[in-house]
Amino acid sequence: MDFIFWLLSYVVPFLAVLMIIVFVHEMGHYLVARWNGIAIQTFSVGFGPEIVGFTDRHGTRWRLSAVPLGGYVRFVGDMNPASTPDEEFIARAGPDLAPRLFVNKNVWQRIAVVAAGPIANIIFTFLILYALLLGYGRYTLPPVIDTVTAGSVAERAGLQSGDRIISVDGYEVRGFEDFQRLVATAPERTVSIVLDRNGADQTIQLVPEATSTTDRFGNPHRIGRIGVTKDVESTDVQLYKPGPIEAIGMTTEEIRFIVDRSVAFLGDFFVGRGDIEQLGGPVKVAKVSGEVATLGIIALINLMALLSLNIGIFNLLPIPMLDGGHLVYYGIEAVRGRPLSQRVQEIGFRFGLAIVFTLMAFTLVNDLF
Repeated sequence: MDFIFWLLSYVVPFLAVLMIIVFVHEMGHYLVARWNGIAIQTFSVGFGPEIVGFTDRHGTRWRLSAVPLGGYVRFVGDMNPASTPDEEFIARAGPDLAPRLFVNKNVWQRIAVVAAGPIANIIFTFLILYALLLGYGRYTLPPVIDTVTAGSVAERAGLQSGDRIISVDGYEVRGFEDFQRLVATAPERTVSIVLDRNGADQTIQLVPEATSTTDRFGNPHRIGRIGVTKDVESTDVQLYKPGPIEAIGMTTEEIRFIVDRSVAFLGDFFVGRGDIEQLGGPVKVAKVSGEVATLGIIALINLMALLSLNIGIFNLLPIPMLDGGHLVYYGIEAVRGRPLSQRVQEIGFRFGLAIVFTLMAFTLVNDLF
């Protein structure tokens, strides 16, 4: 009984979220490849043996595979899902097939196909966040400080009760919850706060203290705090619903914020501020998916949007084996006028494979222990 509960509570939400994100990513590759007349052999959600599938009228095999931790689009003429060219097959390709091989397309077409996966993830995130914002709006509190804790970072920096926060690090603050989140996601990093005090704008810089806290599920988090509070009980919570045009700007700013804070989070590890407990792999994602699923379908959809964005960003890292690594190779080819030698590319892919597997092993061990 416990196993069934665990399966339904954690594994099913995790797989549902992951499979949708993977499908969106690979569909980006697939659509741009089709638009460029590239012959596609396989569209797979998951790796390993096929569970179920079918072949469409274009000859593409659509399949659901046994290991649902990723996916791939394999082009005709590829030796493997990593798009390593099959030189013997390519040499034998007839005049009808040769122009449709991925390897024979010009470098800009190949760049477009590779970039389409991460871009699809980013667009998917935008559409979800935009729809949620239009459909549900957001509950907000006036961005006015009620209390400044004595001896806190905020007091030392000069913040005062009654200050209205305008922006933090260039991000517009529409509600006090925005201010809290912008500060909380910048532990031990300098933030620039623009505020309105008695009708005059002032700019204050401060460094939030890093503190440990736990969420409602008992998960530890490292966040920044400065020592300001809002009297929620005496403040009216307002529902703000933007119009379609304003929602575009708000959604774009939200995505920019997530990208900015994600990059800053990774950068903390290079300067000794990172907390390895915050790094998570499949086990942690499954756990979080199960926990968020208990909050309702909207919360799970929101999580899916955030994970889609992060997967899109991760795939753009310049690591061979990832889309970003392919883009580096094609960028070099565009500058040089010819591709790197197959030997150099193979060395790069092995190096990238080692990095990816090391990261996967580290996050898995970190999740478990």
